[in-house]
Amino acid sequence: MAAQNTDKHRIVVIGGGPGGYEAALAGAQLGADVTLIERTGLGGSAVLTDVVPSKALIASAEAAVAIQEADELGLQFFVRDDHEHPRGPEVAVNLGKLNQRLLRLAQNQSDDLRRNLKDNGVRIIEGNGRIDADGEVSITAGAGGQEFDRVEYDSLVLAVGASPRELESAKPDGERILTWKQLYNLETLPEHLVVVGSGVTGAEFASAYNALGVEVTLISSRDRVLPGEDADAADVIEEVFTRNGMNVLSKRRAESAVREGDEVVVTLSDGTEVRGSHCLMAVGSIPNTADLGLEEIGVKTTGSGHIVVNRVARTSLPNVYAAGDCSDFLPLASVASTQGRTAVFHALGDEVRPIIRRNVASNVFTYPEIATVGWQEVEVREGLRSGRVYKLDLAQNPRAKMQGFRDGFVKLMIGNNLGTIIGGVIVAPRASELVLALSIAIEQRLTVDEFASSWAAYPSLSTSVVDAARAMHRPVG
Repeated sequence: MAAQNTDKHRIVVIGGGPGGYEAALAGAQLGADVTLIERTGLGGSAVLTDVVPSKALIASAEAAVAIQEADELGLQFFVRDDHEHPRGPEVAVNLGKLNQRLLRLAQNQSDDLRRNLKDNGVRIIEGNGRIDADGEVSITAGAGGQEFDRVEYDSLVLAVGASPRELESAKPDGERILTWKQLYNLETLPEHLVVVGSGVTGAEFASAYNALGVEVTLISSRDRVLPGEDADAADVIEEVFTRNGMNVLSKRRAESAVREGDEVVVTLSDGTEVRGSHCLMAVGSIPNTADLGLEEIGVKTTGSGHIVVNRVARTSLPNVYAAGDCSDFLPLASVASTQGRTAVFHALGDEVRPIIRRNVASNVFTYPEIATVGWQEVEVREGLRSGRVYKLDLAQNPRAKMQGFRDGFVKLMIGNNLGTIIGGVIVAPRASELVLALSIAIEQRLTVDEFASSWAAYPSLSTSVVDAARAMHRPVG
């Protein structure tokens, strides 16, 4: 059994993703005896195969877009032919080198996390953790491997994450039919990438590969891409997709995807066949909770296997918590991190601020990005929250004009009575950076006039957020 200090509160964390990492770090910093069990590497899928590499891919795609659109800014790039005559260059993508960089960045981030945990005294054990009914966690090497250790706990944090959902009729083979974890194995760009699923993951990868010059077909079972996002924001993204040559097939459900030599044939619900060189299956995820031992100790789960938690990340058992994509909260890395810290603060009796689900800011890393926080327009229109809505197009912003940005907007939602800011949507390059101001305003319950009195540097994209607030002012009396 791993050595533990029985004089200290013993915290065991299963899973080293954002939720598990933050839980372990917070516990160690508060003086607890912390053991973290991780099977794939610190950072989990968020760092190793999901958030970090995918957003690094998107950064490379944005660089390609900047080069392609440089002519609009008065910049021209030329290469010379054999006769020293200038001709316009094409953006060449070395996907093998690009993917190596993504995975290297991910591994470096994972190494940094490991180093930080060790420096703070966290005990790290590599293996699979499973909960036993006697209040211990057994640790095995590999799936179905032999048990090699056991640890006891006073508090347990489950942060085991989720894996890509796979369909029986479209089984990934890692070569032509792929999950988002397998895209980084490609050495060359696909000739034609068929993306099944128009949610956040599908839209982000479709946007990135389209920007890298790949022919992309995006299959959406709904009437538009990004059905969970603000309708105006989704319309902007779909317009950008189609303008850039992407083939978007709406109201079509993919029934199957099969290999035929060097092609993938995707059959749609209406019988149409879409042929491509590769297919990305982005049809959701499933929590990694199946063999965790939850039933044995009585932890409540949903029908999909997600662990039911409250606003302080506690499960149906008072000393067991869950953080991240394995819980039934929001599948965001930022939420997982906050859940991990909140769980440990609660377990150790420290001050806790329960998470307000509606106040969580989220972002879609397409180009342009979509950032949202708080109440949304559809909820105001349907009467779920009284308020006013105002939208300001980004094209009016002087900095946007300077940088050649023409797609996007700022949308604010405010309450009718006091004019308190209750929600916002930003569609812009780097919307993920701009939304912080609105997130703070909502958390601090600022009125639109209080927000409008703040200073934004001129010229900047952030002036559009302040301008939208100023436009919503109503005179007193």
